[in-house]
Amino acid sequence: VENRPKYYGREFHGIISREQADELLGGVEGAYILRESQRQPGCYTLALRFGNQTLNYRLFHDGKHFVGEKRFESIHDLVTDGLITLYIETKAAEYISKMTTNPIYEHIGYATLLREKVSRRLSRSKNESRKTSVTNEEHTPVEKISSLVRRAALTHNDNHFNYEKTHNFKVHTFRGPHWCEYCANFMWGLIAQGVRCSDCGLNVHKQCSKHVPNDCQPDLKRIKKVYCCDLTTLVKAHNTQRPMVVDICIREIEARGLKSEGLYRVSGFTEHIEDVKMAFDRDGEKADISANIYPDINIITGALKLYFRDLPIPVITYDTYSKFIEAAKISNADERLEAVHEVLMLLPPAHYETLRYLMIHLKKVTMNEKDNFMNAENLGIVFGPTLMRPAEDSTLTTLHDMRYQKLIVQILIENEDVLF
Repeated sequence: VENRPKYYGREFHGIISREQADELLGGVEGAYILRESQRQPGCYTLALRFGNQTLNYRLFHDGKHFVGEKRFESIHDLVTDGLITLYIETKAAEYISKMTTNPIYEHIGYATLLREKVSRRLSRSKNESRKTSVTNEEHTPVEKISSLVRRAALTHNDNHFNYEKTHNFKVHTFRGPHWCEYCANFMWGLIAQGVRCSDCGLNVHKQCSKHVPNDCQPDLKRIKKVYCCDLTTLVKAHNTQRPMVVDICIREIEARGLKSEGLYRVSGFTEHIEDVKMAFDRDGEKADISANIYPDINIITGALKLYFRDLPIPVITYDTYSKFIEAAKISNADERLEAVHEVLMLLPPAHYETLRYLMIHLKKVTMNEKDNFMNAENLGIVFGPTLMRPAEDSTLTTLHDMRYQKLIVQILIENEDVLF
């Protein structure tokens, strides 16, 4: 065939009609050809014989071949995956529609049974070799524990802070047969058979992911960084009420910096602040930010402010931002305070707790105003843009809202004992 695109092979048959494609396929199940559109040259169609009819799909190529969201190295792989999916969905449509009606995910007995099996396996492993640590990634059965078991085990841990968190599902290609941890049925297809939560590792069908509750329990092994990590994800992974960065930095600042002039307003050296960031990302709660390493307290305040600025979702979330701004515009002080309190109740629990703890700290900073010259208004100027920002990246909106951002933080500090 002349003018055949370089990424197609013998399956390409040039510009032919649907009727010609149907005739060429000859009623053979699973047979397929590619054709170029007669009406739109440069547009290509996959003609595939299935269920005693010829199905036509618009075909695309961006380095890989695709009809829907799945992308394939070859047309042959795309067709193979398509035939598997068409066969399953045709022969088992009724079964598939009922897959999510009685999920194993909700069965406590099932999760308990799995936990018991894992406990026995771990016990046996310890007895066989005392020298092998259960945290060793290459040799321990812990690596084989499903995320479903982790979820059940952590749910029964009284010390785990029960903040609600949505799963961070992303399309995933599994090697070999894999089962859905929601409905216990196999995931079919060659690639992208289902989705995996990148925070906890839960593996489910795409359709099952819509039914999974917001009970993600992030696995610390999957959380690569401390900075730039979602706040709720971080606290659940570390099993803390607040991000440990906030706790550690505030403890250090209160121990040796409350009387420091220009606290939070004066900047520390950028490279030293980056060093602190790297220390937290690398060592977590073991990061050393003591005076022996960083004698300048402004480096620690800078690192804390940087943590808040780097959050993918600010402490005052995008969802509540406009409500806070509207509350700040209320002229009557009592009504404004009431409105701010109502919006505070809309914050996710981990965000609320972090904000509460920070405001208690900033109130202590203002109590040392005669030494550090930092009152609630000054701190509002510093922390307004740090704790809250609009979802859309608009310079005009940000400039217009700055005075309201400052006012919100000022109100939170001054009325910390009432609002929280």
